[in-house]
Amino acid sequence: MRLVLELLRILVLLVIFGAVAALLTESIYTVNESVASYAWLSGIALLLLFFVTYRNSLQFSGWYKGEHRKKLPKKVTVVLVSISIVLLFLPFALGAVLY
Repeated sequence: MRLVLELLRILVLLVIFGAVAALLTESIYTVNESVASYAWLSGIALLLLFFVTYRNSLQFSGWYKGEHRKKLPKKVTVVLVSISIVLLFLPFALGAVLY
């Protein structure tokens, strides 16, 4: 039962985080049409950031108390956050270069 509650919690958190992040990124990326066509890259970046946030902090405050709960290694966290940052700025670069 705890596993089902934790999965439901993840889903609710993802929807809330996704809605807020989508509102913020939509207002930024719709400034220019060439940038807006690559705005889907920000969705990938936001999913990566949610994954890192969940694995490094949110999983320890939920209902699931399994043995395999541990933080991501420091190098993995740095790589995933770096990729997310690049993906957030990549639409601007692609919009400037390709249009």
